[in-house]
Amino acid sequence: MSSKLIAPSILAADFANLQRDIEMINDSEADWFHIDIMDGVFVPNISFGMPVLKAITTHTIKPVDVHLMIVDPDRYIKTFANLGADNLTVHYEACPHLHRTIQAIKAEGMKAGVALNPHTPIALLEDIIQNIDLICLMSVNPGFGGQSFIENTYSKVNQLKKMINKNGATTKIEIDGGVTNKNAKQLIEAGADILVAGSYVFKSKNQTETIKDLKALANS
Repeated sequence: MSSKLIAPSILAADFANLQRDIEMINDSEADWFHIDIMDGVFVPNISFGMPVLKAITTHTIKPVDVHLMIVDPDRYIKTFANLGADNLTVHYEACPHLHRTIQAIKAEGMKAGVALNPHTPIALLEDIIQNIDLICLMSVNPGFGGQSFIENTYSKVNQLKKMINKNGATTKIEIDGGVTNKNAKQLIEAGADILVAGSYVFKSKNQTETIKDLKALANS
């Protein structure tokens, strides 16, 4: 069985000490960096712009998992590839021509991810499931860190895992929002492969130990 991955979310890091927090992740048992790009339009918040992402990827030594919470993401696919993104995830709700968007992401050498908001049904992805490398299920409403986990997520993970298996796809399932040691094991058991953790990691007293414990829990 493949190892389950932990992806600390930079949105919860200390922005005044960003390099320090990046180096902490580099030195920890974390697998990926998860970076949320928000435009203040698709979601109410604004997070990182291109110069900040460039500064972050200058110091990362692990894969960079970029999650675009923006309208018209197609405009920036090549830009994010050039900035060092390894995975690029777009929102289903923001892409009227999703199949074309996925093809464009892969053409730039990145893995293609699709994120679903809490209200968006899993079934909408069945026709293109075999083209998607990663599906990011939002377990909170996108836009802000530190929100409470939405319990219906377990059911959606289960449904999605069945769809992936039914279609013979290799798509990975990522959970983003409210992940802690209280729900990590249950999410993995439901079928999740990657857990994004923000506030739970960065607000803990010993961040490296928190990542280590979460990784062990996910793979126990």
